[in-house]
Amino acid sequence: MISMATKPVVPPKPNLPVAPKTPDDGGALVVERTTQRVEPPRMYQVVMLNDDFTPMEFVIEVLQHFFGKSREAATQIMLKIHLDGKGVCGVYSHEIAETKVALVMDAAHGAGHPLQAVTEPVE
Repeated sequence: MISMATKPVVPPKPNLPVAPKTPDDGGALVVERTTQRVEPPRMYQVVMLNDDFTPMEFVIEVLQHFFGKSREAATQIMLKIHLDGKGVCGVYSHEIAETKVALVMDAAHGAGHPLQAVTEPVE
């Protein structure tokens, strides 16, 4: 009896063009890794501006509520605003700084005070 071994059917390989090798080509592929440097996001400071109508106590409450300042830190920032005409409340990324300004402005408007806050890029 003759037994036959079965082999899987292998399709013929297509004839693909092969690039000719150069004498210095060892047949290896060289990949150079380049590092990318990503700069940190630009930071912005929230600045409150002084006015003659907003009560100092309201400014302290806003600093405590929206910026998480202690009573002592909020009082010092409020005095800086009062004496220098403006004071930095905090430094944040652009979106967060804009949100903080909107929250402060809404609270001031809701309480009937003309308190102003702006963002400035940190240099």
